[in-house]
Amino acid sequence: MKLGARILKTGLAIITALYVAKALHCPTPIFAGIAAIFAMQPSLYRSYRTIIEQIQGNIIGAVIAVLFVFIFGHEYVAVGLAAIVTLALMIRLKLESSISLALVTMIVIMEAQGANFITFALIRFATVMVGVFAAFIVNLIFLPPRYETRLFSAINIVQDDIIRWIRLAVRQASEHSSTKQSLRGLKQRYERINSLYYLFKEERAHIGKSKYIKARKLVVYRQMIATTLKSIEVLNRLHLHENEIANLPERFRIIIQERLDYLLTYHEQLFLKYSGKLKSEPTTWVGQEEYLQRNEVMDIFAKHIVFAHADEGDEEFSSYHLLHILSRILDYEENLEQLDTIIMAYQNHHADELLKVELDNRIE
Repeated sequence: MKLGARILKTGLAIITALYVAKALHCPTPIFAGIAAIFAMQPSLYRSYRTIIEQIQGNIIGAVIAVLFVFIFGHEYVAVGLAAIVTLALMIRLKLESSISLALVTMIVIMEAQGANFITFALIRFATVMVGVFAAFIVNLIFLPPRYETRLFSAINIVQDDIIRWIRLAVRQASEHSSTKQSLRGLKQRYERINSLYYLFKEERAHIGKSKYIKARKLVVYRQMIATTLKSIEVLNRLHLHENEIANLPERFRIIIQERLDYLLTYHEQLFLKYSGKLKSEPTTWVGQEEYLQRNEVMDIFAKHIVFAHADEGDEEFSSYHLLHILSRILDYEENLEQLDTIIMAYQNHHADELLKVELDNRIE
């Protein structure tokens, strides 16, 4: 089992909250530890947003708890009614993410009894807030998340796997069930990449220049992710219509195979270009002079359709599915060209940042 940074930070936040609460002579430090668990978030921005919402939620929970104790006393029925009112108010104010901790605050305050109820209520409210602030501080200074490095690495690794599977599928060398299982896993990993992208997007750049750099990076990564999705769609079509591809004329099979080989090599070189290992210029590779343009591919495909209609066999059905395959390949190609243009534009503006990405990847 791998211990991630968030797991370690959650444990450290609990320890910090307990020690701080004990140092402040809080009567029940355990409430600070519980609050630290609820307040821990995967990014600095979410931690900042959470601490604001938790403060609001805890104030609501504390105020409702005090009012219900004064009105109804410490009866269990009063606790349930206070919980209902707290839930309704939190939902009304769109503070759903802070509901759990607000309810905890409400219950621990209503549990306090005695003549000095208000004092105990303030102390327990402060104890809960100690846990919230402890989680924020730990997230701020201990192993701050590096989502850009993780995002680039995740895209790169997933794309390598996609490229290998496409090369096998287009040569009819992959086993059907293995390809199906791999496709399911690739789609799940793609969803995790999207989550990493939004976490990286949420991180705030505070300096003016950094904001422009971050904005351009987001454009690059967004196109990287879009292109990865297009490559998954190509693999999916090759998997679904492997029988139709096997029955195509040999010349057309070779055209599809060679075109995908060129595009996959193109994609590999784009990652090298972004990491600063290739020059900032239009990407070329050996044999590109023999590469067919899109209109030439469509001309060949149109001729194949004419022969298929003249044949009155199963070729017409194959041609129908071939249209889906070609549309995915051409869509993939257009996204690669757009990614190449975006990377070149970014390199021209921020060449030094690309070196930093490469160094970060080596450190990681």
